[in-house]
Amino acid sequence: LLRIIEPTHGSIFIDGVDISQVGLDDLRNKITVIPQDPMLFKGTLRENLDLLHQYTDEQLWTSLEKVCLKSKFEGENGLDTAIKDGGENLSAGEKQLLCIGRAILAQSRIVLIDEATSNIDPKTEQTILDTIHNCFQDCTVITVAHRLKTIINSDR
Repeated sequence: LLRIIEPTHGSIFIDGVDISQVGLDDLRNKITVIPQDPMLFKGTLRENLDLLHQYTDEQLWTSLEKVCLKSKFEGENGLDTAIKDGGENLSAGEKQLLCIGRAILAQSRIVLIDEATSNIDPKTEQTILDTIHNCFQDCTVITVAHRLKTIINSDR
C-alpha cells in the first residue's frame, strides 16, 4: 500500500487511481500511519506533533484535547514540554496517543493503524478506540489488529 516494495503484478486503486502511477512522496503524504511502536524523538512536545511547523498552537492544543492529553501538558511548559528520545518520559499509552494526535493534525483521508492498542492498558486502549471512532469518521481506516475489541466496530 505504501509501495515499500513495488508490485511485480496486479494493481491497487484508491479512488480510481492506480497507486503505482503516483509519486512516492505524494502517495505517502496522503496516507497516515499509526504504528505499533510510536515514533517520538528528543525535542519538544510541539516538535513531536508538528516537526515542519505547519500548525498553529490552537490546532496543536485541539489535537491534544481530542486525544485526552491537553490537561497533562497544559502546565508550566505547555507545548515546549521536553520529550526524551523515544518518549522515555511518557507511558506507552501517552506515546501512542501523541502519534494519534499527529494523525489528527495531518487530516489524511486514509489512516493505517498497525496494532496501535497492543502494548497499552485497558483504559488507554478505550481512549484510543474512542478517539479513532470520533476523529476518523470521514476517513478510510485500515486496522491491523489481533484483538477483537480493536476491530469490533469496524464496517468491514
